[in-house]
Amino acid sequence: MSTPAVPDVPPHLQSFLAFDYGAKRTGVATGNRMLRTATPQGTIRAEGDARFEPVGARIREWQPDALVVGVPFHPDGAEHENTARARKFARQLRGRFNLPVYEVDERYSTTEAAAGGSADLDAASACIILEQFLRNIP
Repeated sequence: MSTPAVPDVPPHLQSFLAFDYGAKRTGVATGNRMLRTATPQGTIRAEGDARFEPVGARIREWQPDALVVGVPFHPDGAEHENTARARKFARQLRGRFNLPVYEVDERYSTTEAAAGGSADLDAASACIILEQFLRNIP
């Protein structure tokens, strides 16, 4: 896997809420730039537009400066159906919540979460996605 591109994240953005998007479940994690760590916040079990009510509740609770969405790719970097779905979710977050949204290549995050023995793979994957993002910003 190639080295992820360093996103252009302004220094005033310090706290983040990350999502591991799935058609039926979306994992959630919080984290901050100073510690460069993430904490799982459970999984939202909702589909379609119904997911935006619990997403909005998490945003109101944590009041992040920005959002991070994991975008899946095939191992060779090729896009697939879920790549487009995750990107659509990211666009919807931008439009609904008026916050900056960063996309992160999430290849292997679920595999890594499973290897770690997590009981909530989706939230653990969101943590992995967010920590990868935090490691790659200055």
